[in-house]
Amino acid sequence: MKKGFYPKLAFDGIRKNKKMYLPYILTSIGMVMMYYIIIFLQFSQSIRDAVQSSTVTEILGLGSWVIAIFSCIFLFYTNSFLIKRRKKEFGLYNILGMDKHNLGIILFWETLIIAVISLVVGLAAGIAFSKLAELVFLNLLKSDATFDLTVSSQGIGLCAIIFTVINILLFFNSLRQVQFSSAISLVKSEQTGEKPPKGNWIFGILGVLLLGGAYYISLSIKEPLQALTLFFVAVIMVIIGTYLVMISGSVLFCRLLQKNKKYYYKPNHFVSVSSMVYRMKRNGAGLASICILATMVLVMISSTTSLYFGEEDALSIRYPREINIDISTLDTDLEKNGQMDNIISDIKNICKNHDVKGTDAYTYLNGMISGMITDDGKVETDINRIDNFSNIALGDFSSVYSFIFIPVDDYNKIMGTSYTLKDDEAIIYNYRNNSRYKNNVISFNRGQSFKIVKETDEFVIDTNAAISVTPSMALIVNDIDNATKGLTYNATTAQKIENTGINFHRYYCFDTGVSPQHQIELSKDIANYLDGNIEKYRADTSSRMFRSSVESKEQNRLDFFGLYGGLFGLG
Repeated sequence: MKKGFYPKLAFDGIRKNKKMYLPYILTSIGMVMMYYIIIFLQFSQSIRDAVQSSTVTEILGLGSWVIAIFSCIFLFYTNSFLIKRRKKEFGLYNILGMDKHNLGIILFWETLIIAVISLVVGLAAGIAFSKLAELVFLNLLKSDATFDLTVSSQGIGLCAIIFTVINILLFFNSLRQVQFSSAISLVKSEQTGEKPPKGNWIFGILGVLLLGGAYYISLSIKEPLQALTLFFVAVIMVIIGTYLVMISGSVLFCRLLQKNKKYYYKPNHFVSVSSMVYRMKRNGAGLASICILATMVLVMISSTTSLYFGEEDALSIRYPREINIDISTLDTDLEKNGQMDNIISDIKNICKNHDVKGTDAYTYLNGMISGMITDDGKVETDINRIDNFSNIALGDFSSVYSFIFIPVDDYNKIMGTSYTLKDDEAIIYNYRNNSRYKNNVISFNRGQSFKIVKETDEFVIDTNAAISVTPSMALIVNDIDNATKGLTYNATTAQKIENTGINFHRYYCFDTGVSPQHQIELSKDIANYLDGNIEKYRADTSSRMFRSSVESKEQNRLDFFGLYGGLFGLG
């Protein structure tokens, strides 16, 4: 055959069927464009400089894989529709003398032509719109932008690789459908009647039950920890249930309508219901995929929108001051030997070296331990026993709390009050707990009991409680060592209990009134000071445990914008 015969024949085939091929080519161009833009943003130096974190690039990298997988599924679905419509044409070619090898060459050139057009036009569109996407993304990250137009070599290379692989798979899938069909079956492919679809009752009912169960789980969850354990189960149930309902349930529903003679044998219903049965048989899986993908997009957009526009509130709760210091130990030895006062004094000197006067400062000590309120109102703090409770095993964490002991003297200094308490009395403060504690006494299984003399609604919650998924109950007590003695020391032998789960925290938080960059530098200097003296402070404690955390609100604002802005932009 003449040189160029096959390319010309392939091009003519595309041109003559342009009504079918144009939407497919435009879809492919759109996929290439979106993939290039995501890769461009992932490797954008402006975005990396804006957040100074790998969070955004990791999110965009995940997004690129999602788009690649979605592109493969969607292009396979649309390509199978095209090949089905072209089978008659290929059958005529086969009857006129072309063998399957010749048809394979035509398919190869058609795939190559479409792939080249999609890649060239898609990359051109991606390059044209990539800067706009970068500007929008930087705006979401609350960062300044440059207006230099750049081209991502990584984006071009990855687009070429990913979509070349997809088109190769499409070619072999099309070739398979032609190679394993006779010339007669290809010609008569459009005339072949479909067998009446039969819905599977078991799968249809199972799909409805799975969807109902998934929605019940999602609506009945009240506790964050419970959501973590059951959310993934509900998602899997929705995906499987959607496929079963769309593939089997829809056919069963149409069959039930056909059995209803009063409804079915009407001019308006007869043709539509009959055709719907066959359409759902052919397209049920595709419609289910579209439903699931659309739901994922809506969930991601709604959730990331809430996160993005609520990040300032989250920052204020998580970081009550511009600099938040948390010094954690397993005992109160540093408090007793005066070393903690020296640490805070050294921190103040570091602030002076930065010309920073800490304003709105506060400091307090607390002891934190996890526990579960049992049915009789007692608090179980033994972790091994908590794990064995049946309601915990079933995912019910509604009675699990973080209990925080705070000296009344520290509370009075922060809140400007003058409460006095006895050793067996406590004031409680509930954080992230809608119901009030109903008993007048709270008893710990290994500790003492406290009579509740007051429930307050005001306190500065610590940073650990702010990020905890369990509700917190603060107990303001007369003396923290006496209040936690039974939790840290055996009441009979007076020996220290190992691995009690209780941690003591000294919080020192203050505002700086300086620029964001200055604030970040100050927090790094304080962190370096504490890290540099860690062995010294460990030696001054009987537990030999000393940890410190220095967090700057401005640094975490950048991280928040990077995480939530990245997710919002990707959505």
